[in-house]
Amino acid sequence: MNPSSLSIQPSRESLANLLNQVAQGDRQAFAELYQATHRKLFGIIYRILKRQALSEEILQEVYLKIWENASSYKDQVSSPITWMATIARNRSIDEVRKNQLPDSEADVDFDLIVDDSMKPDDSLTQNQELLKLESCLSGLDSPRAEMIKAAYLDGSSRQELAERFNQPLGTIKTWLHRSIKQLQGCMNL
Repeated sequence: MNPSSLSIQPSRESLANLLNQVAQGDRQAFAELYQATHRKLFGIIYRILKRQALSEEILQEVYLKIWENASSYKDQVSSPITWMATIARNRSIDEVRKNQLPDSEADVDFDLIVDDSMKPDDSLTQNQELLKLESCLSGLDSPRAEMIKAAYLDGSSRQELAERFNQPLGTIKTWLHRSIKQLQGCMNL
């Protein structure tokens, strides 16, 4: 791989192709996949764990899972980066639950972390999608929008949400389910 091409984010098709090659045991494709996606996945992990060393350790576990499970990736179900981000998010949340992690050792200003893997078109598309998501979130009842953010951005468990919003666990599950359905409907308009 040409070093200058590392700063250009591969397309969905390129990442899907790399995952397919990884599923066949191609170590070079795995290295390219790591190079193209590690900053994004580290950001997801760090946002949840808020600990540098632990986030780095979990990132390695995430890539091990990606290596072992690449053959289970289905292009028609999600984009490669969404599939990998889900693995990273779920593993991070498992770590929080397992260790009941206290507050972060230090805060990181994510605006200072450069993501050189995005092309300008990607940034525009991402900004438009974020604006649409913000608009859709504002259409939810206030506590439900706050709950969605706490669950899916901060990694709060359903039990933590039940305590925070002073609601039964079943109510929280129902609210999350209905709110996600409403968001999906709004985003698909």
